[in-house]
Amino acid sequence: MKAEDILARVRYDLPETGKIVVGLSGGADSVALLFALYLLKDKLDIRLEAAHFNHHLRGEESDGDEAFVREFCGRYDIPLHVGSAEVRPGKKGLEAAARDARYAFLRSLDGKIATAHTLSDNVETMVMRLCRGSGLKGMCGIPPVRDNIIRPLINCSREQVEDFCRRCGLEFVTDSTNLECDYGRNRVRNKIIPLLKDLNPEFERAAGRFADCARADEELLEKLTAKALERLVSEKGLDA
Repeated sequence: MKAEDILARVRYDLPETGKIVVGLSGGADSVALLFALYLLKDKLDIRLEAAHFNHHLRGEESDGDEAFVREFCGRYDIPLHVGSAEVRPGKKGLEAAARDARYAFLRSLDGKIATAHTLSDNVETMVMRLCRGSGLKGMCGIPPVRDNIIRPLINCSREQVEDFCRRCGLEFVTDSTNLECDYGRNRVRNKIIPLLKDLNPEFERAAGRFADCARADEELLEKLTAKALERLVSEKGLDA
């Protein structure tokens, strides 16, 4: 799979020029995204950088991830930003605290921030929200674009990403906790999604299409609501 192939499904706000900072954990998804953009940076006319956040949640393994990222970026002369913090669980739990700390670091950087969320990540999020009784907005899944954050791989499955890494001879690190089922997302990934794929091998693609439809419906409803409110304010002379 070529770089053009892995980005073939990209529809979401890749700048024609400027700087893109890739959130680089060292896992297969983020390594594939960074390397694909590295191969395409001249064609896209972008300045490419990377950012890694060390949560210090897995001791030596976390430090090993940081060392891997530093070596990878150094090999390809990609500027790297590194942040770190001792993340502690808040009211929303450890996962949420780690995510909040990571995004705070990413948002402190200049340029478009590209994260390596895949179609597989999106489907896992949708299943988790469905289990909680989410409405239409929740079933839109992970937004492809939010503020200055873009997700170029949101239509690529984890299987496609790992195939790209194999074909390009790219090494990556694997978070050992991904194989555990202590967290809800891991149970969805390791137990529920495989069962759904037994029912429909194209389940991820089907769920992705549903998310696209839900997002289009949600955007239309928001526009119609805004127009109706504007018309009401105009007719009644109310303060907005």
